[in-house]
Amino acid sequence: MGCFASKNADTKATRTARWRSTGIVALRDSKLKTFPAEILDLDRSVRTLDLTHNRIVEIPMEISKLVNVQRLVFADNLIERLPTNLGKLQSLKLMNLDGNKISYLPDELGQLVRLERLSISGNLLTSLPATIGSLRNLLLLNVSNNKLKSLPESVGSCFSLEELQANDNLIEDLPSSVCNLSNLKSLCFDNNNVKQIPSTLLKDCKVLQNLSLHGNPISMDQFQQMDGFEEFEVRRKKKFDKQIDSNVLISSKGLDEGVDI
Repeated sequence: MGCFASKNADTKATRTARWRSTGIVALRDSKLKTFPAEILDLDRSVRTLDLTHNRIVEIPMEISKLVNVQRLVFADNLIERLPTNLGKLQSLKLMNLDGNKISYLPDELGQLVRLERLSISGNLLTSLPATIGSLRNLLLLNVSNNKLKSLPESVGSCFSLEELQANDNLIEDLPSSVCNLSNLKSLCFDNNNVKQIPSTLLKDCKVLQNLSLHGNPISMDQFQQMDGFEEFEVRRKKKFDKQIDSNVLISSKGLDEGVDI
């Protein structure tokens, strides 16, 4: 019994030493129900934390100790809310919260000014905080499979945004501010209630290559009559030709204009 306990202690010590030296804490599929306290003791050493596919319900306030963490991956857990002091993780560049039970995001989210990729699909969100507009370095925002009825106008202040995914929600209108997203390449709103899109979207978003609006009450005629449609088509076809030349495997949905006719 004593030998077994000693072996477990050695294993735990070895694991902690490895985490500290690599900066990577990976506990996927570990059947965890609570956030492991020993991770918090590593404080400044942690750069990547991956707790995917566990049964964690709560992220402790003490996570703010991990001041150097750059990647947080909590996908496929049972998390219902985020701690308000999450905004203290000023080094954070990627946060994946897909497949949880989160119903709202704290305003402090806007303090994560270095964040580049935020994915929170498959949750219970009904709105996004206006402070999301403070994420000026954000490249990817994925809020698909939620219960969103709209996006805040402030999303147009995410000036670096290249990809916005909001499929499978209840969104009726796109905020006019999306026209400010001059770096936007892909905009996906499949399976919503979108009846029209901002009239200058195709004209103002000059690098937009993919606009997907399948499963919405918007017609192809509306789409084709928009200012900038011809230029958008040139970009879209150029991207498609490049994919074909590179022998990239893409779905049939990726080959059309992104609007049901």
